[in-house]
Amino acid sequence: MTNYFRAFYYLHSMMQRAYWKSDRLMKFQNKQLRNVVRYAYDNVPFYHRKFRELGLKPADIANSEDLARFPITTKKEIRENLHDMISREFKIQELKGISTSGSTGQPLFLKICEAEDELRKAKHLRANISCGQKIRDRWIVITSPHHFGVSTKLQRVIGVYVPTPVSVFYDVSTQALTIEKMNPDILDGYSSSILLLAKEVEREGLRTIKPRFTIGGAELIDDSSRRLVEKVFSVPFYDQYSCIEFNTISWQCPEKVGYHTDIDSLVVQFVDNDGEVVNEGSGEVVCTSLFNHAMPLIRYAIGDIGVQSNDECPCGRTLPLMKMIEGRKDSLLILSDGRILSPRTFTIAMSMFKYYAQFDQFRIVQKKIDSFQVRIKMKKNNVDEGVVERELIAYLRNVLCLSTDVASFDIEFVDDFSLDRSGKFKIVESSLPQSFFRGFS
Repeated sequence: MTNYFRAFYYLHSMMQRAYWKSDRLMKFQNKQLRNVVRYAYDNVPFYHRKFRELGLKPADIANSEDLARFPITTKKEIRENLHDMISREFKIQELKGISTSGSTGQPLFLKICEAEDELRKAKHLRANISCGQKIRDRWIVITSPHHFGVSTKLQRVIGVYVPTPVSVFYDVSTQALTIEKMNPDILDGYSSSILLLAKEVEREGLRTIKPRFTIGGAELIDDSSRRLVEKVFSVPFYDQYSCIEFNTISWQCPEKVGYHTDIDSLVVQFVDNDGEVVNEGSGEVVCTSLFNHAMPLIRYAIGDIGVQSNDECPCGRTLPLMKMIEGRKDSLLILSDGRILSPRTFTIAMSMFKYYAQFDQFRIVQKKIDSFQVRIKMKKNNVDEGVVERELIAYLRNVLCLSTDVASFDIEFVDDFSLDRSGKFKIVESSLPQSFFRGFS
């Protein structure tokens, strides 16, 4: 059950900390870091074992710079040590389960407690409020049905910061008609979904969707696409960088100088290919949570490439800035019936499939305009592959509203996957020639 007093305290404290002097912020961050490191050592078998193997003690990690002495935690380690990642103070069956959408090809399952769930929501709200969201704004979010129950009954009754979801699985014309009826003050959602909606609004000449501003997250769109969204709706588009593991990491304020980083709840580092911290330029984003005790994440590699910034924002907030995230740029998928889908639509659909937890890794490739190849690496289990194949095809047709003449699915079970030439693994991609994309840029 949500503790509203605690949730309000989290939000109020965060709004204040955004304007603290930098040295006070750093002292707060280092104190929280020492607490979470000590807690992980005392209560989490995985981290206790790691510290012992390295010959380190919690006292050796006194500040964010000392974190460099601790190795990076990978997704693979979490998958292989899930139960040892949980604090002894919590019963795993009493924790809330969350999972990534598998955008890297391998889903990751995590556990959070009620207090962390409340803090994560407060982090998200701080970013939105900083852009101008008001307490009773009509807040429309294009998102996964997974998130349809994020607001509580009391929130809905009193109308305080209530997100109203619109399914990412609706075709874009249905989304436009639904959102038009809702008359949003704030239009929020996956960035590519906001982009597709803007193109539909422009194509149909709709003039009745008039939010005060739009917010995009979860994936990247390029600068020209951002400008298109702003032109169509005649309002600002604010970008947020977040992930399931930590919720909001950094976000744009109305000044748009860069992305304010939530250093009061995270330690964000940028590392090179050898895992060494870099103090300028780009690097892989590595985060340490300062608020998760049920399942601490220390020096966890997200898989994105970020760019540091030494700029100062004229908005007055002292949360340090980072620049544009360079990793994980999605491309659109065009169907024979004229619909355009974001790759995230497919990864979300897969994450909701009944056998999703049995997938070790998967990849979806659009081979032709009416043909998709789905390759799956299963975990070691006794699930019948024939059953998975039949049910997955039926499920994808149903949830994505795809008839047999619009798309066919070829399901293939594999032992492993290979990376592309750049060393990356793209989970959803299109093999269609560039001529198909003319008119959609």
